[in-house]
Amino acid sequence: MGGYVMQDSFLIKTSQGHTLSAVVVRRRDVTAPQPVALLFFLYSNLARSRAEAKAAADHGYVGVVADVRGKRLSPDTLAPYEHEQEDVYEVIDWISRQLWCNGQVGMYGGSYSGFAQWAALKHRVHPALKTIVPYVAGIPGMGLPMENNVFINANYEWAFYVGNNKYLDAAANNDRARWRGLQARWYAAGTAYRRIDSVDGTPNPLLQRWLQHPAYDAYWQRMVPYQQEFAHISIPVLAIDGYYNDGQASGLHYLREHARYNPRANDYLVIGPYDHFGAQQGGTAVLRGYRIDSIALLNTRELTFAWFDYVLKGGKKPALLIDRVNYEVMGANTWKHAPSLARLPHRDLTLYLDTTRLGAYHTLRPTRPRRPGWLTQTVDFADRQQDNNYNFPDPIIADTLVLPNGFAFASAPLRKPMVITGAFSGHLVARLNKQDVDFSVTLYEIMPDGRFFELTYYLGRASYAADPTRRQLLQPGVKTTIPFTNTKFVSRRLITGSRLLVVVNVNKNRFAQVNYGSGKEVSDETIADAGKPLEISWFNESFITIPVAR
Repeated sequence: MGGYVMQDSFLIKTSQGHTLSAVVVRRRDVTAPQPVALLFFLYSNLARSRAEAKAAADHGYVGVVADVRGKRLSPDTLAPYEHEQEDVYEVIDWISRQLWCNGQVGMYGGSYSGFAQWAALKHRVHPALKTIVPYVAGIPGMGLPMENNVFINANYEWAFYVGNNKYLDAAANNDRARWRGLQARWYAAGTAYRRIDSVDGTPNPLLQRWLQHPAYDAYWQRMVPYQQEFAHISIPVLAIDGYYNDGQASGLHYLREHARYNPRANDYLVIGPYDHFGAQQGGTAVLRGYRIDSIALLNTRELTFAWFDYVLKGGKKPALLIDRVNYEVMGANTWKHAPSLARLPHRDLTLYLDTTRLGAYHTLRPTRPRRPGWLTQTVDFADRQQDNNYNFPDPIIADTLVLPNGFAFASAPLRKPMVITGAFSGHLVARLNKQDVDFSVTLYEIMPDGRFFELTYYLGRASYAADPTRRQLLQPGVKTTIPFTNTKFVSRRLITGSRLLVVVNVNKNRFAQVNYGSGKEVSDETIADAGKPLEISWFNESFITIPVAR
């Protein structure tokens, strides 16, 4: 291959007797050992692996792309997420013993590859691994295939895409009619979620394995560092994420837990107006109808190798990394910087969900209402003609907002500009006639021209809100507080005349599990468990807390 030495059929034998395959590319004119850029890859594609490894060679590294156990040339069985904590270590160990490696390895990559980097740090850090650069890193059981303990249908076809063969089944993944039809038929029939693959007519063994673990239990915890296991991680980390990455809470959870258990954690974060795929590239000029600020556009690959040069070769720190947390303020066309996620320059703005009307909406007010009040919502889970939707941000800017159900609360117009920076949270105080409910909270800016800018949203299950590792059913007829904290980071400058809008709703639609509230395991509930309609009262003691820049 011209000026490169390319070897695309390496077989790596692990000490446990498993086999992984890898592509290695290095420059022919370089004879001295070099640092290695490693991508641990689930989405096996030989052309992509060659291109990734060649790009690393072009930046002055030996490029290695290693396939997950069970993919490409590996004869083993694929078991996503379950073996990375041991296999990545084995691959790094193999790399460190090659003559072309100078004893230094840096890892990079997005999504599953981001997860694999953190998984590699769970028990021990290989001496050759000097840094990781995870983009939009997922946490199995926390960001996918469920979000705050709610299984999401967008993940359903993924098991076929990666598991049908040793490479990728693009035809299955791109069969949108099949997946849309499956969701519609399953929802209309009211079939138990555990039997959704019977509606499709094709067994989904990966999903069935995951459904056995609706809590963030030991099955999920053993895949990535958990609690005290973060304490021993001391290598520098550069994480890249996006405000509109639907799994963002996972990527930032790693950083928060690392800082919690290791006060000397050497972590950096770059985050801006990107979605799951955009963050891995550096953004797109227009994201779901929103034209992002020009300054937000990055080149993720160039930032990655500039970071590698800094850590592995003693080069200059990338100019963007002025502090540990580096975030773009949407609407201000500027980057801001902070020493940590816990030390953002903000104050907490607490707003109560008041029952009084403010024009078309109920009121968001900065003080707790003096008199108790509530709004009662009725949801018939047996009715499949009407959905209750959580609001996924697509488009980000909308001319109108249809609110056929749920409740919307608006603030007074802002008297001066305000910058929101950080992750919102809150407490909902509710009373319902069932033992559980899935709910959503969505935060918008109503711009002065009347359009709606979706800032962020939360989806979660009430019985796991206090503790994702243990289900705690609600008592029907008893007022209870439902906290929500595992939310997404966002930064935006709101201009004078804008208003904040909060929409609270019950989740009942074809895009996720339906929680009928019977108290049974949600995956086993059917439309026969719907019973009488849900009646839930949202009390005006409920509030959200929004981080506002000082």
